[in-house]
Amino acid sequence: MTVPNHIHFCALHTQPKPLVLPNAWDAASAAIFQRAGAPAVATSSAALAWSLGYADGSTLPRHELLAAIARIQRVLTVPLTVDLEDGYSNDAKQVAGLVVEVAQTGVTGINLEDGAQPSHLLVEKIAACRQALGKRPLFINARTDVYLRGLATGAEALELTLMRAQQYQGVGADGLFVPGLSSIDDTAFIATRTALPVNLMLLPDMPPIPALFAAGARRFTAGPANFLLAYGRTFTTTQALLNTHQAAGLFTDRAVEYAEMNALFSSPPQPGPYWGT
Repeated sequence: MTVPNHIHFCALHTQPKPLVLPNAWDAASAAIFQRAGAPAVATSSAALAWSLGYADGSTLPRHELLAAIARIQRVLTVPLTVDLEDGYSNDAKQVAGLVVEVAQTGVTGINLEDGAQPSHLLVEKIAACRQALGKRPLFINARTDVYLRGLATGAEALELTLMRAQQYQGVGADGLFVPGLSSIDDTAFIATRTALPVNLMLLPDMPPIPALFAAGARRFTAGPANFLLAYGRTFTTTQALLNTHQAAGLFTDRAVEYAEMNALFSSPPQPGPYWGT
């Protein structure tokens, strides 16, 4: 019997190994990440907005967001969790309405963030989402930007993060996302004092994932890193082509061939080892 995606996704947060989620921005990237063996796929709000020609920061129109999610869902068999930033509104009912529409696409989870706003706003949003969703299961990953925005430092940052974690859990959050947190000691302090699985965003010069997992973090996401890597490589190879009129850079070290890429969309999607492995 097939385990429903939401049950499987929740279980991934309690497995004896880190849950590492690549962040997709369109159907092609999602399909590649699934083919690489990702147990689930997340979206990056920044990368998804950029891919559609919008700046990050809740500027993406609702219809564009929903259409993009539907395209990604169409090619996935693994769970999908979507970053909804602040829900694109400060009105809790409007956020809940959007979340219900997103849930109806079949996604398994979402992120909702507090950003620079008072924590009571995210409390109201999560509570409204749970009421609007009713019995429909949806993993709500509550993101707090205490560290990312430098809202506090030292012991004050730890206490503020834990206070917000308690508030968000109290109204139905399933996970705690703390981007900017990277210290092993601080991760252990927070993870041992909240029942919510802790999600960290991968950053340069961060301790290794196994060490952070041992400290209590359970979920790791890359944010826009995959997008920036892919588009950075595209920029440099295209710039070289335009400057030198030499096309070799377009064909060296290319990881995906035409037939392999096309096959992703020519048959039912299947997770599995990456090409060539």
